[in-house]
Parts: sequence; structure tokens; C-alpha cells
Amino acid sequence: MKQLHMRFPQGRTKALTLSYDDGCMEDRRLAAIFARHGLKCTFNLNSGLFSPPGTVYTATQRLTLEDAKNLYADPLFEVACHAIDHPNLAQMPPVFSYRQILHDRMALEQHFGCRITGMAYPYGTYNDEVVRLCRSAGIRYARTVHSTHRFDLPADWLTLHPTCHHADPALPELTERFLSAQYTASPQMFYVWGHSYKFSQEDNWSLIEGFAERVAGREDIWYATNSEIESYCRDFGRLEFAADGSFVRNPNARTVWFACSDGGEPHPLAPGETARLEAGEYAQKEAAK
Repeated sequence: MKQLHMRFPQGRTKALTLSYDDGCMEDRRLAAIFARHGLKCTFNLNSGLFSPPGTVYTATQRLTLEDAKNLYADPLFEVACHAIDHPNLAQMPPVFSYRQILHDRMALEQHFGCRITGMAYPYGTYNDEVVRLCRSAGIRYARTVHSTHRFDLPADWLTLHPTCHHADPALPELTERFLSAQYTASPQMFYVWGHSYKFSQEDNWSLIEGFAERVAGREDIWYATNSEIESYCRDFGRLEFAADGSFVRNPNARTVWFACSDGGEPHPLAPGETARLEAGEYAQKEAAK
């Protein structure tokens, strides 16, 4: 039986995503770096911790709501939850944890006028109950702070472990390994996270500037937000296969890409389209009427 492997848009086998927490004033400089290099980023915000209107920034401070709305409006960026006021969700009664998650999502959706499906766990702490509450609140992915030093897609998007923190000593080696590798089976995701205020505290803005310059502008990488990758993988998981694996149908509203074997040519499968997966060939036909 023919094997079928997911490919990212345009048949790519690599994705790069970034995630930064807390919505601090240094996000403005960080966002400018990412925008200059065409990198996408998810910013995880606490709806209860914006600075008061009219704040004059003098040191590391949270952005005002108005400044946050202006900054994260760029289509390169995504807003996600980080709980209302950054508590340790695993140490709270479930009713309070659920409110922290759901009300943060509701407030951010009202502020930013978009559907929000992701979050980062404050302090990286969670347990089975917190994961369940996230799912109940409509959260589809949630990032931890556990570095894997790998590029695998998560088995469970509600325990999304990043590749590494931006200050991880392994970042240069991981970057070169990701850029040079040729993947033929499962696609790979390089996930870097952090806090922008750390660059000011540690006077190492050159670290992220160098990283952005090194990874940018490559045709074999899909630059995407956290939610873009999660939703694409979810759509691929909804493909409908014949019982004998002889054909596949795409029931989604977007095109997904696949390859029929390790190293095989990638093929797009448009919404409503059916592809035959016969041995030694690839053929498409119109969806059944």
C-alpha cells in the first residue's frame, strides 16, 4: 500500500515559527526585526496586564492596549492567550483556571477583532486538568517551555513543546542542522520562543538579529504563526481515505499538499478534490457529484 506524507504549503517540508510572551514594550523592536526579514511570530498576551492609556515607557513595561492593537495588527503576527494576569494555572482551583483561560480569550478577541485559538502556559506550568480546561475553552494549541532540541510536530498540540529558547546555547547548532537537513518523510518545525525584554536586560539584540538574518528568505521554509501550522495540520488530518488506501479526498476549504512516498514529488489537493493513489502513479479526478 502506498504511503502518504504531509507536506506544508507549496510542498515544503520545513516550517519556522516564533513565540514571544507578555506584550512588553520591547516587542516593538522585536516585531520590526521580524518584519524586516519576513518572519512570522505569535505574541502571547495577558488581557489584564496592559499598561494604562498614556503610559510613557521608561523601562521594560507592558504595552498599552492601544499600542498593542497597532503593533500586532501586522499580518505577520498572531495574538494568542497567556491567561488574564499570568498566574500559575496548575496551582489554582479549576474554576479559577478556566476563567483565566476563557476570559483572556474572550477579551483578546474583543480587543483585536479576530478568533484566537492558542496560548502559552504562564511560567510553562500545566497539568492534565489545565489541558482539559484549555480544550473546553476552545484553545487548540498551548505552548510549554520544555525545549526538545528537535523539530518534530507535536503529538498533542495542547502540550506543544518548542525546539528551544532563543538564549539556548544550542540555538546556533540547531539552526544550522535545520537549514541543512533534507527531509523526505515527516515534515519538520523549528520553534523558537522567548521574552523580548530579555534582549534589553542582557544587551544581546544582536542574537535575534543574527538569527533572523540567517533563517530568512529561504524557499524551502514555510514561515508561519503557531495557529497557521496547527490549523494546516488539523486540515491534513481530516483527509478522507478509501478503506483500501486507493484514493484520498480533501473535505477542507483549503488546499493541502502531500507526497506519496519518501522523497516523492509533492502534489496539491484542492478543496473537494479526490486523488487516486494507485501504485506507481498519481492521478486526479473531479470530486464525485
